[in-house]
Amino acid sequence: MPKIDPIYVGKDAIGQLLAYIEAHHLNRFALVADTHTFPALGERVAAALKASGCDLTTIVLEGDHIHADEHQVVQVLIQAPLGDCTFIAVGSGTITDITRFASHRTGRSFIGMPTAPSVDGFTSNVAPIILAGVKTTILSQGPRAVFADLDTLRQAPHRLIAAGYGDMIAKITSLADWRLGSILWDEPYDAEIARRTQAAVASVEKHAASIGSASEEGVRALMDGLIESGLCILDFGTSRPASGAEHHASHFWEMKRLKEGRETPLHGEQVGYALTLVAEQYARIRNLSRGELMNRLESATLPARAAEIARLRQGYGELADDVAKDHGAFLDLSEEAFEQLRHRIADRWDEIQDVAAHVPSPEAIRASLDKAGAPTSWTALKLDAEEVQPGLEYGHYLRDRFTVLKLSRVLDVPLG
Repeated sequence: MPKIDPIYVGKDAIGQLLAYIEAHHLNRFALVADTHTFPALGERVAAALKASGCDLTTIVLEGDHIHADEHQVVQVLIQAPLGDCTFIAVGSGTITDITRFASHRTGRSFIGMPTAPSVDGFTSNVAPIILAGVKTTILSQGPRAVFADLDTLRQAPHRLIAAGYGDMIAKITSLADWRLGSILWDEPYDAEIARRTQAAVASVEKHAASIGSASEEGVRALMDGLIESGLCILDFGTSRPASGAEHHASHFWEMKRLKEGRETPLHGEQVGYALTLVAEQYARIRNLSRGELMNRLESATLPARAAEIARLRQGYGELADDVAKDHGAFLDLSEEAFEQLRHRIADRWDEIQDVAAHVPSPEAIRASLDKAGAPTSWTALKLDAEEVQPGLEYGHYLRDRFTVLKLSRVLDVPLG
């Protein structure tokens, strides 16, 4: 897997970019930005490249609220030059994902120039793209280099900085769900990558207040944590270390609101709030005695495929068939496999409880989000009250991964 080198966070990002392209004999570029990120940084990058004699195509995606979807990908493909070039993504998560996907599918590399510390995807190799209304994580590529201008990051709207904090500490339940998947579903697990991700979360959490004030120290710490999380995704090969039930709920809310033509909150805002809900679910699991567990396992029955498909249709409407395609392992469980799962839950209950014990209380998580200025309620996200629960109930169908929500489904533990 190609190494990302260098990864620079500092006050001379454009100067470092120019030195890099000279050293690597790069001269032809497609710069991708939007109407917010181009004036924030892209305009200066474009001027510097032109002054250096580079062949530059500038692609500025129009619209106040663009999304990483097939429409925007096609816009980039149409406007990109033919022949060899290097893409430069000047923006936050959406621009990076669009550029990552477009460059990968055209056999070209890209350089990342983040404009806000809002997501952990800057150094990852996966692109969450909305295809026919379904948010799909697609294997793509990491950037060849990253140059993040610290002053630009600090000057980003605070919502974006707070969203980055939410995305980062959401790894608390991502990691817990990953461990659950390893224990109960035989999902591939890497203890060293889990340790690295946890260390990045802890480092960012320590700076919650300074992130809330957008200090240089806080924003650098946040960006460093987001970069490390992305590198863990890159090294593992999928988003599993950084995406669990909290991300699945967020994806459901986003898909629903886009379908209805409504504005969506920022990704990190949603997953930070969803983190508090998933932490509540871990608290409910933590409070189950072994006796209550055995009673629930005794009465647990294999979810009938027809009933599950009906639930999918209730949650996703005409998108249900597309969602079901990626959920076969759970939908197609045999009686024998379900019985084995029940036995495994009983046999490894102490390990499951240990996972739950390491998830902080919802109150502690809300206090941490508050310090960073991140939203902690559905009202702050402008969600409707009746939208919240379906994110937990239906979100777990979006990925073929075992999470605390699937465990709760088997044990019939109420969601809220």
